[in-house]
Amino acid sequence: MMRPNTAYYLFSAYALLMLSDASLANSGELTYQQVCASCHTPGVAGAPKLGDKAKWAALIKEGQVQITAHGYVGVRGMPAKGGKPDLSVSDFAASVVYMANQSGASWKNPDDVMLKKIDAEIQRRQAQLRK
Repeated sequence: MMRPNTAYYLFSAYALLMLSDASLANSGELTYQQVCASCHTPGVAGAPKLGDKAKWAALIKEGQVQITAHGYVGVRGMPAKGGKPDLSVSDFAASVVYMANQSGASWKNPDDVMLKKIDAEIQRRQAQLRK
């Protein structure tokens, strides 16, 4: 009977982790292409265009938590969740990271701590809009 090669299994596990990280990094671009591009490429209804550093500068200055939460709830001409009702907060957040980074930011996809802050800001913003 042949003994399993430990190095092979370690390499395989590492490769899977790397693919998972790459998939997470690419999920923002994929969500952008599937949901956001229809407005953020041509600038529909004043949407800041991907790569327009001047338009994105003020949003980037507001911070990742705030613009993610406010965009998720809907802001100005933008519908909640970019018009995709089943879009998760984490996928939406990844697309915001992708757009912001293409436009001058150097953000990372949110970890659990930041996602909790985003969720709290979503709740605060929704309560504010109900008033």
